[in-house]
Amino acid sequence: MSEHLHIVCPHCNAVNRVPTERLQQHPQCGGCHQSLFAGQPLDLTAATFSKHIGGNDIPVLVDFWAPWCGPCKIMGPAFAQAALQLEPQVRLAKVNSEAEQGLAAQFGIRSIPTLVLFRGGREAARQAGALGANDIVRWLRAHK
Repeated sequence: MSEHLHIVCPHCNAVNRVPTERLQQHPQCGGCHQSLFAGQPLDLTAATFSKHIGGNDIPVLVDFWAPWCGPCKIMGPAFAQAALQLEPQVRLAKVNSEAEQGLAAQFGIRSIPTLVLFRGGREAARQAGALGANDIVRWLRAHK
């Protein structure tokens, strides 16, 4: 019997049960039929954050950022590039800490950009400061 993972759809937020061996085969959502992995970071809001952090059986790496932050703007493309390398083993997501101040406060975000790795719905690791794509991948793999 194969193992299954729960994967939250980045488009409709439905929870999908995906056989582990099918993760590499570009699985689609059972509800909206779009790809479960888009190869780019997902924008999370207060309304969707808990569903994705708690509903995914894969780790979720969240970039807390703000549009006025210079280092955040520099790291944005690197974070997107890291998503291409890390999905489907890890979901990458972004939280605009200016628009979602409650989430930033809830997780004690004091400086941006800050990466927070969630595993099983709980914070597993954190890194403040801008990183390049290779550094993001290396840091994540060291904490996975």
